[in-house]
Amino acid sequence: MADAQADTTLELKDVTAGYGPTHVLRGIDLKVVPGERLAVIGRNGAGKTTLLNTIMGLTRMHGGSVRYRGRAIDRLAPYKRNALGLGLVPQTRDIFPSLTVEENLLSCMRGDATLEEAYALFPRLKERRRNGGTQLSGGEQQMLSIARTLMTRPDVILLDEPLEGLAPVICEQLMEVFEQLASDGQRAVVLVEQHAEAALAFANRAMLMANGAIVHEGPAEALRQDAELLHRHVGVALAD
Repeated sequence: MADAQADTTLELKDVTAGYGPTHVLRGIDLKVVPGERLAVIGRNGAGKTTLLNTIMGLTRMHGGSVRYRGRAIDRLAPYKRNALGLGLVPQTRDIFPSLTVEENLLSCMRGDATLEEAYALFPRLKERRRNGGTQLSGGEQQMLSIARTLMTRPDVILLDEPLEGLAPVICEQLMEVFEQLASDGQRAVVLVEQHAEAALAFANRAMLMANGAIVHEGPAEALRQDAELLHRHVGVALAD
């Protein structure tokens, strides 16, 4: 687990945010430190996607603050937040369908990022590098979406429902990649996921959301063992 005394990479204080005049998030306090694996779980409509969108500047802030490495970024555009080191893999994937796999990756490359890094993580993308976005399966599109984000060199990776609608074997492959991404102890990974068991097995810290608020926060394994709390807020009870 990340050192609790480490410098905070990302911090939200008393954040209220939403879309237009609508408030979705209410009083969110959150800290993410280098090397952390944070799982964010909850029922549909709990505010999980809005939380990630708020971190990236894709919602309207109604109150509170968002800071990255001590710097206030409340007023920064999403592309500027990405340039600082925040990377979002959206639920909608958002690849360029008219471009090939390789062109999609090249369009996002920053710093010393290389195509070979992406292909090492996702050998399937190398096989499909000349294929257009519309010629990829759902799993391949998700791999490409993740690889595109990694090409921007993020220090904090925000993953929004990356396993949704994918075959179990693809889900397993993606979770192995997430393990690799978090293994250096420097990059933080925030995983929003409906597959509670996979998310809690991956994370060292977990957060439960309900009605736009954080209702529980603590060690992932402790939450995994709390069947009553999981059933109340997620609707599932994990097997021992």
